[in-house]
Amino acid sequence: MDGNFPVSPDARQRVRDDGVSQTFREAVNGFLADALTDALRQAGRETVGLKSPRWASKLWQEKLHARGWAAPSWPVEHGGTGWSAAEQLYFETACADQDAPIVYSSGIRTIGPLIMAMGREDQKQAYLPAILTGAHEWCQGYSEPQAGSDLTALQLRAERDGDDFVLNGSKIWTSLTNDATHMFLLARCDPAASGKDGLVFLLVEMDRPGIEVRPIRFIDGTCETCQVFFTDVRTPASDRIGEIGDGWTAARTLMTIARSNNTTPGRLRRALRAAKHSLGADGADPALAARLAALEMRLDTFEALSARKASEAQGAVTPLTASMLKVLATELQQAINAAALDGGPGAPLALPRYLANRAATIYSGTSEIHRNTMARLIGCA
Repeated sequence: MDGNFPVSPDARQRVRDDGVSQTFREAVNGFLADALTDALRQAGRETVGLKSPRWASKLWQEKLHARGWAAPSWPVEHGGTGWSAAEQLYFETACADQDAPIVYSSGIRTIGPLIMAMGREDQKQAYLPAILTGAHEWCQGYSEPQAGSDLTALQLRAERDGDDFVLNGSKIWTSLTNDATHMFLLARCDPAASGKDGLVFLLVEMDRPGIEVRPIRFIDGTCETCQVFFTDVRTPASDRIGEIGDGWTAARTLMTIARSNNTTPGRLRRALRAAKHSLGADGADPALAARLAALEMRLDTFEALSARKASEAQGAVTPLTASMLKVLATELQQAINAAALDGGPGAPLALPRYLANRAATIYSGTSEIHRNTMARLIGCA
């Protein structure tokens, strides 16, 4: 139970690889064999939160970028791979099977796609290449002390002063802020407006004077999220997505993107593999073994659903699909971690993994909020 467990001989047979050629599989497997060092594999195995240690995440992104694989889902014209949904799934699952570090990049997964969809051409040229190389690390400024599930209650003020906005207020539960060079945020630019009106979606450099970051310590001792304070922070009004006063349109689009890919099949495969290892090769409780088998069937179903939806969406995920995938994935991840803890309470990282993912069903909207959203979208509420 030292945490160093091998890939099972049939691990890759579990991958739903219809439409994936042997040539592609060999290219992926060969790259992983050459690029992953023992230290990188260990960092990947020991990751319990959203992202592997900074050194490992940075080095792995550099290797991916050098190979042209830093953003598999992006269009080729912006530095993506042009892979099919099946090929993306194979690559992600192969990385999980081989314990590659987790590069949880808000740039690649969320703000990059939003800039492609809604940004100006100069913004695409300025931000997208820096996201691919890792020069820009992004965090999300949405939640505030009084605005969580009800994001429209936010109060961070953005007052216009010439060519700038002046920001005052705070954001909270901002993930991976300590590594971030930039933040995308939603602020209220019209104090007379309320709800979804009078908002602006801004791209803000984190080294601007007046920004203070205070880490929030979790129950497991880590500080994965922070509270960020803004005191007379000046930022250019041109560094925005969409029109002034209509920031909700950009925010809603970004939330749909984020909810569809926050917890991926690859992350769930990692969790399940660790859970199986926690049971041990001998003397496993039959009830727990059956429990994990049932969870694996749920994961197979989620993986197939995720791949099908990705193929159907062709880059445009609907709010209904995003909410559905988010609820299924996060609740499944928590169920896997709970089974691992029950099966091997003394196993390395079992408790940290369990604790680190208790907030998964709260991030990007609670499961309850998403169930209400889905009911409304299908006409049941």
